[in-house]
Amino acid sequence: MTLDDWLNLAALILILIGALLCLTAAIGVLRFRDVPARLHAATKPQVLGVILICLAIALSLRSWEVVAFLVPIVLIQLATAPLSAHMVGRQAYRNGTIDETALFVDDLADSRRTPPAAGG
Repeated sequence: MTLDDWLNLAALILILIGALLCLTAAIGVLRFRDVPARLHAATKPQVLGVILICLAIALSLRSWEVVAFLVPIVLIQLATAPLSAHMVGRQAYRNGTIDETALFVDDLADSRRTPPAAGG
C-alpha cells in the first residue's frame, strides 16, 4: 500500500469515528432526562466528533487551503460549545429546572440568596 492509500484509510476511519461520536451526542441529547446530562452529551462528543471529521477532511484533501479553512471551524467549535453549555446550565439552575439534590457541590448557592442588584 502506498502512503496515499494509508492516508485515505486513516481519513475513512476518522470520519467513521467522528460520525459515531456525533450520532451518540444526538442520541444523548434526546435520551437524557436532566439538563447537565444533556449538556454533557451535546458538548463533549459533539466537539470531538467535529474535530475528527475536520481532521479527516484535511487528510483526504491534502491541501493547505483546506487546512486554513478548517482551523477556524475547529477553534470556533472549541470556543462556543463550552460557553453556550455554561450559559444554558447556569440559566437552568436559575430557573430551578436542575435537581439540586443531585448536585455534589453547589457553588451558586450563595448567589441565589443574594439578589443580583445587591452587588454581591
